Amino acid sequence: MKDSTQTNNMEELNAIALRLKELRKAKGFSNYEHIAFALEMSRSAYWRLETGANFELKTLIKICRVLEISLEEFFKGIDLPNSKIKS
Repeated sequence: MKDSTQTNNMEELNAIALRLKELRKAKGFSNYEHIAFALEMSRSAYWRLETGANFELKTLIKICRVLEISLEEFFKGIDLPNSKIKS
């Protein structure tokens, strides 16, 4: 059984994956293979990003550069649950 933290992480990764797919299509990359080529990554590696795989920040920065958007624009509309970690 998954705990709530794992479930929240999956929801967050899926929201990021959906946003990536939306932005790709909005920027004219109708096929994920084309953006994979522009990012110099394999089709399967890019496909994993759009299916909710966890990836590095440097990959996200590279994606934003190819899509010509800011990190702020990338995360616009993605709501993350409030953290239960107390400072």
